Amino acid sequence: MLIAGFAAGAWGTNCYVVAPAAGEECVIIDPGHQATAGVEETLAKHRLKPVAVVLTHGHIDHVASVVPVCGAHDVPAWIHPADRFMMSDPEAGIGRSIGMPLMGELTVGEPSDIEELGDGARLSLAGLDFSVAHAPGHTKGSVTFRTPEGADLPSVLFSGDLLFAGSIGRTDLPGGDPDEILGSLARVCLPLDDSTVVLSGHGHQTTIGRERATNPYLRQVAAGQGSAAEAFPRRGM
Repeated sequence: MLIAGFAAGAWGTNCYVVAPAAGEECVIIDPGHQATAGVEETLAKHRLKPVAVVLTHGHIDHVASVVPVCGAHDVPAWIHPADRFMMSDPEAGIGRSIGMPLMGELTVGEPSDIEELGDGARLSLAGLDFSVAHAPGHTKGSVTFRTPEGADLPSVLFSGDLLFAGSIGRTDLPGGDPDEILGSLARVCLPLDDSTVVLSGHGHQTTIGRERATNPYLRQVAAGQGSAAEAFPRRGM
């Protein structure tokens, strides 16, 4: 499997291009703010043909380039219905104080073809299989995408802003909920094998095993402790 990722835009949001191998069809995950050029460079470098864009959630730092990317390649975008409204009304998802400074640089709206994601869905795209898990807490419609473990490859979790290396997504924006994100961590992340590779919406690669041992929020969930909202992170978006 080929996974090419890069950080784009003002928020350093990770965009991933995933394919069985170079020269084949691919899926684009979270083409956010100023990601269009990076997507096109990645496609050209690896000779890839997109068949879909899939979105971990609706915050503008993850969806700002969806319209131009989908339009250029005539492909659909997949998003959970609870976050779909943010594509046309980004301020409703992030609040005016964060959204306004960069509004002039953002592409707002929906592509012509939208598909909606549901918990437990199985997506077969570009010769790849992704399992979808609804993971609210950062937003109401946050989801993760996971590839199955292969003979010589670990499972890969595209966690969006649910789980980061050493941290988790913020919960102080509209639709965020500290108790919900802890519940999502318990339901979605804790059952996974330690070998599962985590590719998140911000920051560097990690594994479930590393986060189980060192991430204070995942350790809190594993210990069965309640939420402590004042200690939750507020970095990024």
